[in-house]
Amino acid sequence: MKLVCFDCDSTLSAIEGIEELARLRQPDVVAKVEAMTTAAMNGDVRVEDVFRLRLDIVQPTATDAAAIGRRYVETIEPTAEATIARLMAANWTCVIVSGGFRQAIRPLADRLNIARIEAVDLYFGTDGGYAGFDTEAPTARSGGKPEIMRRLRDEFKPERLVMVGDGVSDLEAKPVVDLFVGFGRYAVRERVKREAAVFVHSLDALVPLLG
Repeated sequence: MKLVCFDCDSTLSAIEGIEELARLRQPDVVAKVEAMTTAAMNGDVRVEDVFRLRLDIVQPTATDAAAIGRRYVETIEPTAEATIARLMAANWTCVIVSGGFRQAIRPLADRLNIARIEAVDLYFGTDGGYAGFDTEAPTARSGGKPEIMRRLRDEFKPERLVMVGDGVSDLEAKPVVDLFVGFGRYAVRERVKREAAVFVHSLDALVPLLG
């Protein structure tokens, strides 16, 4: 078995889900959330230092999460579907590993025929209002993605384990995977570009790379 794990935001899709949620609010909310997201993705602050704060500012509803799910599908990376189909045909199992929100990511995963999602669950009240998130989710904190890589390795004992992503939280997985591929179609993080074993700008570049 071979496993390839994909980040979602700015990798499988052009958007950052939390920023799209913020755009459903006032412009000052957007500016605050974008600044915090950029700082976290560049490694300037820890993920956990901004994760709860962003959600507390945005207060996403169940309806909002469904809207962002549609946006993920609308902004899918142009080569993602063909690439994942070809990798699956070559006996790679694909997993989404994201600091985004499971409910919003599910429609994109279904579009790509990816069953396994490692992400953060949002909680909603009976009225659909925001009621918090899974604070135990590994991807809601720094070091979460390598933790998930170790769990996947223990669970599946894959012949090869690969991580693909654009952010420093993805790069953290490099020591515990067989190959870390940096991705730069939507955002080039200089540290990721510098430290990745391979850096690509289109997901179809994975096909000859992974064979």
